[in-house]
Amino acid sequence: MASRFNLKNVLGNIENHLVAAFAIAIIMGLLMPVPGVLLDLMMIANISISVIVLLVVLYTPKSSDFTSFPRVLLFATLYGLALNVCSTRLILQRAFATGYRGFPGQMLKAFSSIVTGDSIARPSTTGLVIGMVIFIILIIIQVIVITKGATRVSEVAARFSLDAMNQKFFAVDSELNSGYITDEEARNKKAAIQRDIDFYSSMDGASKFVSGNVKAGIFITAIDLIAGIIVGVSIGHMPFGDAAGTYSRLTIGDGLLGQLPSLLLSFATGLIVTGNSSEEVLGKQLKKQLTNSGYVYIITGVTLALMSFIPNFPWYLLLPVGALFIFYGYRLIRSEKASFAKKLEEEQKAKNKAAGNENGEVSPVVPLDDLCLELGYALIPLVDKEKGAELLERVTRIRREAALDLGLVVPKIRIIDNMTLAPDEYSFKIKGIEAGRSKIKLGYYMCMNTGSVTEEIKGEATTDPAFGVPAIWVSEDQRSDAERAGYVIVDPPTIIATHITEIIRAHAAEILGRLETKAIIDKIKEKNPVVVDEVLNTYKYTYGDIERVLQGLLREQVSIRNIVAILETLANYGNMPHNNWLLIEKVREALGQQICLQYVDPHDPNKKLSVLQVSQTASEMIMSHCFVPNDGGQPFINFNPVDGRKWISAVSAAVTSVRERNYQPILLCGTPELRQLVRNSISREMPGVIALSLNEVVAAGSNVNLEILGEINV
Repeated sequence: MASRFNLKNVLGNIENHLVAAFAIAIIMGLLMPVPGVLLDLMMIANISISVIVLLVVLYTPKSSDFTSFPRVLLFATLYGLALNVCSTRLILQRAFATGYRGFPGQMLKAFSSIVTGDSIARPSTTGLVIGMVIFIILIIIQVIVITKGATRVSEVAARFSLDAMNQKFFAVDSELNSGYITDEEARNKKAAIQRDIDFYSSMDGASKFVSGNVKAGIFITAIDLIAGIIVGVSIGHMPFGDAAGTYSRLTIGDGLLGQLPSLLLSFATGLIVTGNSSEEVLGKQLKKQLTNSGYVYIITGVTLALMSFIPNFPWYLLLPVGALFIFYGYRLIRSEKASFAKKLEEEQKAKNKAAGNENGEVSPVVPLDDLCLELGYALIPLVDKEKGAELLERVTRIRREAALDLGLVVPKIRIIDNMTLAPDEYSFKIKGIEAGRSKIKLGYYMCMNTGSVTEEIKGEATTDPAFGVPAIWVSEDQRSDAERAGYVIVDPPTIIATHITEIIRAHAAEILGRLETKAIIDKIKEKNPVVVDEVLNTYKYTYGDIERVLQGLLREQVSIRNIVAILETLANYGNMPHNNWLLIEKVREALGQQICLQYVDPHDPNKKLSVLQVSQTASEMIMSHCFVPNDGGQPFINFNPVDGRKWISAVSAAVTSVRERNYQPILLCGTPELRQLVRNSISREMPGVIALSLNEVVAAGSNVNLEILGEINV
């Protein structure tokens, strides 16, 4: 086992460093002479590499899946150029001494004889001329057709990939917000888009290596021929005719050995940059697309058959080929009809099955969307990808901000059109129940006066749906005037996004369910399994118990992001009866600093917390009227009508006075039980009023400075 393990490590190290060794070997090949046999092996390897790369491209369904192709192309190009240098050195050093037949480079002579059409033992002048012509034609094809075309396609593909990047990202965000894909799928799709962009951008530069390699090969070939003749005549004392014949043939062989792999790489480059995003290999794509209609082959066969009647045309070839095409087209048509009949039969079976279901039992009810934004048809451009899809980006941001602000991962918001709404109207629903609705004027901006307006501007009166602040609609032409006048300008996507954000904050407790609670606990368990085990197993809290505590916090806009502290507090009081309302107060005490600081001006160096204190007399009266349900439900104040009116009037007057002084209304209660009762008694009449207990302020310690604005007496 140890020896096998060590061997595996050795092989792994060799594999890791193989590319680096190959790069060093290429550089050494540019500098050191190479024997003829080794040069033949290296040339065989060069052809093999080119064939392998071409086949990998042909069997790669999606172009960007072959992400290493640009670097492979660079390595292969440099390797081919190194071989050109080695073969040039060998030709110039040995050809004048050995002649053509005795030259040690067998691959050079073999390729030369293939093109010239003569044998190595008996080279002919005619074959030499033919070989030179064919060699020139191959170079022209590669330079003008394949390489130039692949380079141009690479440039266009890179530009269009970059241009379409934002639209593709918007499309993924739209699918994510609509609930069609998960977060993991969205990340994978965005990674694939980024991979496509990186690939085509790299290919734009890599294609230049191919064109440069072709041009370098032409220059090297010319140098081989001219310098070889000069060396053969001046140094080797060869007759000019023998020198020209010898070096011409070796140059042709060398040029072909260099240009053939380069041609294969150029072809592979053209194939990969002209590929698409299909998940099928090229062979399957061609089979599917070239056999769509049999009439194409029938018409082709008839055309060839008619051409056979033209004088001097080879009818004995045209007629059989034409008949073959007609037969194949006829077979395709029969296959198409059979496939169509089978498809109709399957559709009819599906219809019959559906009709049977309708006459039978009722199918299960389709679950409601957790969150759904319905738009009138005039507002659809706000989510149109071709027009920027501004609202989609804002909705994605809403979910992220809610997670950071409240610690609640908001479910995906599905966006659909609703023809029952007014064209300029939208509705936001939570689990099928409408939580907010308003109207938007596209092409207009909502302007709000926050107290800094220097000049009134005329516009259509409206109300901000998120905060209920009076506002006006102004057109695009009036926008600059409104900005100079001091108005706060808000565009339609921001209006909807802000409204949804406030709805989510107000209904966070309703959004959090048992499934979301379990997901939160499971995530915490990955990093802090001890506290989760203690809460669930030691003290037997159910997911329902934890859910109700978290809902109680969210109902008063307390973030549950510090879930570890919440669970630790539940564990600390695990021996007590699991009274949800009492546990909520204990958790609030543990989060006292967090709660108090969220009502303190962050720019105030004194961290002043300004509150209205509930007097001792009012506290005693409230506690004396406290009623706790036998079922463990939420306690409440059981005032008689007279005392109830007195209490609400006293609180309302005090709240109005502090609001007039531009303070946020915060009531300070002596005990957690009193805070719970006060909060419940005013939550409907005064939903924006905050209730804190003295224990929470004490928990904040020196991080806040308490300021008593007044007392509430009854």
